Amino acid sequence: METEVMDVDEAELRKLRWRCRRGMRELDQLLERWLEQRWRQSPTAQREVFLRLLDSEDDRLWRWFLGQEAPGDVKIAALVEQIRSLPH
Repeated sequence: METEVMDVDEAELRKLRWRCRRGMRELDQLLERWLEQRWRQSPTAQREVFLRLLDSEDDRLWRWFLGQEAPGDVKIAALVEQIRSLPH
């Protein structure tokens, strides 16, 4: 049973890693860093915010991460700040 859960988690992570791949290496690194460092221990609600973040357009994501624009959604804005502050 535990092996099945691990297999599902790893399959989900592989899909998410693919979704984190954007047209810009810097975005890839930011998104993948959060995925690797925070996804497993994050509550479902925060995972859902991350999935919504992944639905955003690359140019908008880049402006958010550069601090040139703020997301209209406070939960996404908080996650963007958390991602920006992760150690490299």
